[in-house]
Amino acid sequence: MSFVDYSDVIQDGDVAVVYLGHDSMTHIKVRHGAQTQTRYGAIRHSADLIGQRYGSKVTCTKGGWVYVLHPTPELWTVTLPHRTQILYTTDIAAITMLLELKPGSVVCESGTGSGSLSHAILRTVAPTGHLHTVEFHQQRAETAAEEFREHRVDHLVTVRNQDVCKEGFGVTGVADAVFLDIPSPWEAVGHAKAAMKRHGGRVCSFSPCIEQVQKTCQALAEHGFQEVTTVEVLLRSHDVRSVSLPLPDFGQDSPAREKEAPPRQAAVGLKTTTLPREIPGHTGYLTFATKPRT
Repeated sequence: MSFVDYSDVIQDGDVAVVYLGHDSMTHIKVRHGAQTQTRYGAIRHSADLIGQRYGSKVTCTKGGWVYVLHPTPELWTVTLPHRTQILYTTDIAAITMLLELKPGSVVCESGTGSGSLSHAILRTVAPTGHLHTVEFHQQRAETAAEEFREHRVDHLVTVRNQDVCKEGFGVTGVADAVFLDIPSPWEAVGHAKAAMKRHGGRVCSFSPCIEQVQKTCQALAEHGFQEVTTVEVLLRSHDVRSVSLPLPDFGQDSPAREKEAPPRQAAVGLKTTTLPREIPGHTGYLTFATKPRT
């Protein structure tokens, strides 16, 4: 099992995602002889998981059942242990697209936090790319490094415990893209520029407050970055439903009515969409910029 390579069969030592229904999920570490308790009863790892195919329907000891899924960055985002506030799939999708990440890309990230974005980056840059991620907090850095080893993606990532605003990313002239998720990203813009390749690349900064965005944009301009753009991603769902509308009756003398025509139907069915009354609130601002070729 690896977060960047799909496996068909559940094996001892894998990290699996258990779907409990009603959008409720959790992750477990599969171990020979272990059990995991759920509201449907116990899942016996040796008898119920090991050797089974991912996606299997597993019956628990109380008769209820769950699905066991192969881990993906999206599933990890909704089941990971929170050490910090995290980025969710809506923002992550925009970040990976607008940073122009692809297999083979080299990316610098700060801070690592709970590793939500890190896993999505690793899947995108695999199998030949690399992620250099920096975390200021020592225990969070050590925990993230251990998770990467457990998820078998440690060959694609280097974790550093240091202050990116003072010490940088620990690399120079190697990155195709840089991502900043720190309280004062404007203090790290110079280090981000130094970490990027001579032919240029893209940088993204995530900030919850517009004052942070203003300082970051000013720092990006001072360091020669171009195409500075700030976006806010809001998710809005449309409620699709069927409605029945009566057909108008223009009377016997209507030119649209023909004597030989069959009788009209009383109503017609249509599909319509309704906007939600409330929109999910603000998460953060994403500021993107391009380093020109030097």
